[in-house]
Amino acid sequence: MGIFRKAREEDLEDLAAEADDDAPVLSGRDQGPWDVSEVTDRGDRLDVGALWLPRRNGMELRMEVDKNTQLVTAASLQLHGSALQVQVFAAPRSDGIWDDIRAEIAESVTKQGGSVDDLPGPFGRELLARLPVRTAAGRTGHRPARFIGHDGPRWFLRGVLSGRAAVDPERARELEALFADVVVVRGSEPRVPRDLLPLTLPGQAPTDTVASAATFDPMNRGPEITEVH
Repeated sequence: MGIFRKAREEDLEDLAAEADDDAPVLSGRDQGPWDVSEVTDRGDRLDVGALWLPRRNGMELRMEVDKNTQLVTAASLQLHGSALQVQVFAAPRSDGIWDDIRAEIAESVTKQGGSVDDLPGPFGRELLARLPVRTAAGRTGHRPARFIGHDGPRWFLRGVLSGRAAVDPERARELEALFADVVVVRGSEPRVPRDLLPLTLPGQAPTDTVASAATFDPMNRGPEITEVH
């Protein structure tokens, strides 16, 4: 859908100055997602580059790879018949971007024949969407998905809940707990707001290549590499 549009030149931060600043340490919160500055160590989380992902018994981790660039674009945590897809983006120092992105998602879903409600949730405002899909019989159906987000210090973490957790609050709780336990490792490099922060396969060294947020389509899943925990 191309809903994560590249920020316009006039909206960019002073990137050179930004590189010299330390990320602010947040305080007074009782749940994540967390910035790396807010935790003492990685603990029992899996290092996939810009994210440290919590582990749970029986969880499957699927890393989604762009087939054209071979860059890792997202991580999907699958547990008990539901999934939480997470992506992390660079963001400006001063302003969050979730309000704008939420509006763009809603507009894009509606244009494609779906519907969406903007509702309060455990992480603030979120979207409950019904995404259009083609059934095996060739008809148009709808797949529910919850879009959740968190604005951190110079980063934005987006989650998409699918499966039973998208519509069942009881099923959603364990995936919401996973989202709240994610740690973001943004780094100090200057980055264009809305660029995807680099993810890696487990055990793989990070690269300097940055995937453009404008090229990723959340309606389509890329090739996946699965690791079971």
